[in-house]
Amino acid sequence: MKLWMLIAALAIMSVASLFIGVKDISPLDLFSMTTEQWQVMNISRIPRLVSILIAGVGMSIAGLIMQQLSRNKFVSPTTAGTDDSAKLGILVALLLFPAAATMHKMLIAFAFALAGTYVFMKFMDRLKFKDTIFIPLVGLMFGNVINAATTFFAYKNDMIQSITSWLQGSFSSVMSGRYELLYVSLPLLVVAYLYANKFTIAGMGEEFSVNLGLNHRLVVNIGLVIVALVSVVVILTIGTIPFLGLIIPNIVTLYVGDNLRKSLVHTALLGAAFVLACDILGRVIIYPYEVPIGLTVGVIGSVVFLYLLMRRKAYEA
Repeated sequence: MKLWMLIAALAIMSVASLFIGVKDISPLDLFSMTTEQWQVMNISRIPRLVSILIAGVGMSIAGLIMQQLSRNKFVSPTTAGTDDSAKLGILVALLLFPAAATMHKMLIAFAFALAGTYVFMKFMDRLKFKDTIFIPLVGLMFGNVINAATTFFAYKNDMIQSITSWLQGSFSSVMSGRYELLYVSLPLLVVAYLYANKFTIAGMGEEFSVNLGLNHRLVVNIGLVIVALVSVVVILTIGTIPFLGLIIPNIVTLYVGDNLRKSLVHTALLGAAFVLACDILGRVIIYPYEVPIGLTVGVIGSVVFLYLLMRRKAYEA
């Protein structure tokens, strides 16, 4: 897929997204917008579009970094316990510091997400059986254990409704003043681009990268920090978006290759376009009601994931 095709598709869907909603606003209204229409556009539609683009780019690149560092195409924040650890951190923040600011909750959730991701990477290093499918299955089991602990303490403290709001992603509540935390991920994505070649070398193994003069441990830690912090800001603002960081890098790899610097821009654009397409579908399929983004991405993403599994087995046969 050509880069200009991704840019064109993203631009067309971005414009269309601004004019889809319960409040009827057409492109012609831009030249004579009422005060109410401008408020809808400024408070809801534009923030929603920006949050979709940032979340799509951020989670896709986070998945790409994890796959590069783990040398496994089926590892992502969803299958490595990162998202589940972040949710446990959010619950701990709500229990210990209920009146704390969102930034403080983010720091606590980030610490848990980073710790969970680091533990998974340690598990992976100790596994002797390094099958491509086996490793993410271990990550899913690890995440389920953390998720079970989160659910237990949430029930025990009568906070299951509070924590459930983060289990399924949705852009319906995004509006001006409630999405700006996502901007934290933008400088992290710049760092990811600057370190792209180093992540590629680190993904070739510690011994190989050290022989090339790379500080392997430092580069891996930088990658894990980017993954954990991007995942946390998306979960705190939007909620969990399943499969995104898993399928998008795999699709890009099919036509670009494994070099992270080359695939980074394609991954970012395709991730944003995919989330935007799923969001538009969720808004029109049962209009005027809305299907949460976690459900639309989950359904479509699971189908793509199954295709990738079947494609892998076909090549092994």
